[in-house]
Amino acid sequence: MNDLLRNIPSVTELLESDEIQEVLASTQSEFVVAAARQALDRLRNAILAHDEHEVDVQKLTLDICNQVKSLTRSPLQSCINATGIILHTGLGRAPLAQQAVDAMAEAGQGYSSVELNLATGKRSQRVEAVENKLLQLFGGEAAAVVNNNAGATMLALAALSSGKEAVVSRGELVEIGGSFRMPDVMKMSQAVLREVGTTNKTRAADYEAAIDEQTAVLMKVHCSNYEIQGFSQSTSVEQLVEIAERHEHVVVVDDIGSGALYDYSQFGIQDEPLPSQSLQAGADVVLFSGDKLLGGPQCGILIGKREALEKISTHPMMRALRLDKTILAALAATLDLYLAPDPTQSVPILQLISTPLEELQTRAQSLAESISEISDYTATAMEDVTYLGGGSVPTQEIKTWSVSIKHAQRSDDELSQQLRTSATPVLGRIRQNEFKLDLRSVFPHQDELILEAFQNI
Repeated sequence: MNDLLRNIPSVTELLESDEIQEVLASTQSEFVVAAARQALDRLRNAILAHDEHEVDVQKLTLDICNQVKSLTRSPLQSCINATGIILHTGLGRAPLAQQAVDAMAEAGQGYSSVELNLATGKRSQRVEAVENKLLQLFGGEAAAVVNNNAGATMLALAALSSGKEAVVSRGELVEIGGSFRMPDVMKMSQAVLREVGTTNKTRAADYEAAIDEQTAVLMKVHCSNYEIQGFSQSTSVEQLVEIAERHEHVVVVDDIGSGALYDYSQFGIQDEPLPSQSLQAGADVVLFSGDKLLGGPQCGILIGKREALEKISTHPMMRALRLDKTILAALAATLDLYLAPDPTQSVPILQLISTPLEELQTRAQSLAESISEISDYTATAMEDVTYLGGGSVPTQEIKTWSVSIKHAQRSDDELSQQLRTSATPVLGRIRQNEFKLDLRSVFPHQDELILEAFQNI
């Protein structure tokens, strides 16, 4: 043991190796020295514990290099989403259009007029970058944008309730992913939750009976990630507006969740609420996400009547939730695409969902044939179904084509793990003992990258 300990090289000796000198060329020396000391400590402790019986300098050097590289390597990697779930929350929901990416780069690389009116030279509000576009596309009198829809909900309730009651149906107290629950969001806003109705039935009369001098908001929440069927009843936005009109101190807030601007019914997706419909029904404020069905960056959009939006925009919490210049630029660029004649040609989520089934079939068959030519692989193209994801229409199936893949020696889990950790990570799905790549969420130019991933592993 003593001989082994004496053979351990010094930090200085390790730093002189060609491999670590290469690392030092791109990393500050203090981080490399710290990694070397930690590697030496691990080796010394392993020798003392009789878990290591030699001093392998090459192995030690590799350990140091890998530790430094892990420090500088971002866990955020570009992936190929072959799960079929277009709005995959774990993979960042809606992919951004190239125009939005370019706009972010332009805004981020220099200075931009985020809070300056260039015409007057006076200070402006950053929402002005997108407000007119939002009003043109959705309607309404005024708009605001914050960092996500949960933030939009919290801000709207904080500004409009002023610590008074917000009336919500028990059947709409949803949990939105990651254990974030609507009652908790409301609690943080300082609004007092007033539950009405039952899980499966809430009538207009339930809201009416709950209103008193402490009532500030009648709130409707779209149950986007689940559905109550059978013996059920809910109250429409129109009915809530009618009730609120009889009480001057009460406003209606409609949280529709995904926020579709485009009519998705032509793609077979039904009953997804449109912000424009809620505004036309008379809601004071409509809340929705920017990174779901809209296909833009992560943000929460608030749109509605001017009086309500002024209270929201001037609330102290607004500053904590506001967007930075790059997200504003991406949102503005995305909205511009909807102002163009055919958004399906440029908005990625619309491109994916509108891809004809025949085109997916052709691509799936071609990819299956190419994968089958690689030793030990068997691939079969098949018609399949998938779901939109992102908490949207969870019960509605979307037709697609997938490639089912088997390997002679590797299990489905092993194959999935190897593709997921390849140079270009490819994520598929395992369902009913089949590993599949679903092309509904894959862009055409990525087919070749998928094939390369199989060839490399």
